[in-house]
Amino acid sequence: MNTRHFSQLPKPYLAYPKIVQGLIFKKPKSEKVLPQVEYMVDSFKVDPKHLKAYNEVCGFKNNGYIPSIYLAVLSQSLQMHMMTQEAFPFAILGLVHIRNQVSQTRKIGVNESLSLSCQFGEMKPHDKGVQFDFITTAKVGNEVVMQGVTTYLARQKIDAKSSTKAKEESTPNYAVQQEWIVSENIGRRYALTSGDFNLIHLHAITAKAFGFKQAIAHGMWSKAKALANLSLPDNYEADVWFKLPMYLPSTVEFLTAQTGNDIDFLIQNNKNKKPHVTGHITAR
Repeated sequence: MNTRHFSQLPKPYLAYPKIVQGLIFKKPKSEKVLPQVEYMVDSFKVDPKHLKAYNEVCGFKNNGYIPSIYLAVLSQSLQMHMMTQEAFPFAILGLVHIRNQVSQTRKIGVNESLSLSCQFGEMKPHDKGVQFDFITTAKVGNEVVMQGVTTYLARQKIDAKSSTKAKEESTPNYAVQQEWIVSENIGRRYALTSGDFNLIHLHAITAKAFGFKQAIAHGMWSKAKALANLSLPDNYEADVWFKLPMYLPSTVEFLTAQTGNDIDFLIQNNKNKKPHVTGHITAR
């Protein structure tokens, strides 16, 4: 495992030229192997102004602590550079973010000095292609305070015999908690804080170029919006599956079901009740 060290978080936009090149130069057909590499920002503190802007877009309170999902968002900059600087075997444009797990061991103070690292995880067959993980770790000194797993799907033709499908699980007894009116510009607002300027999120015109009838909300914004509206313990894991696109603008329902200290939640369309996001909070 090779480790590449950074003195600060690399800027996401610096990776965009190589992402655009992927539209012109196709990846050669070869064995799909993920690079054995780790990208690490050795020491940094979050920018309070940037965190405040993120909190305002997602609904978190400015209470002196860092939402763990915010650190997962910062790690996306490392992920983008890992996919463009290394021998990454898939086309970046077209990857689908299907799952995101974030856990924290305690509250993380805004003024704490952190290290942030990211590496590739497992690659597995999927019924629509191949899925793979990024594994993120945030530390204060030697103490792990946050870990995250980001799962992407690379669509491709596969042998039906080798594909796997998620097991069906029983549906929790959800109750509607809130109705959200999601504005048409939420994709652009979130992009300014997350650095994720994927064209499918920015405007209906650019989204149509990729086969969507309208722009769609960022999955990580949807997850953050849900977490901001829950009472989270100090030590927890939030596991989310991204289902159907949330077209912008949209009106959705936020539902929860609680079993002991654990919480299931669902974001669904208010009219047809189709799911956009399902999630589970495990208190630890």
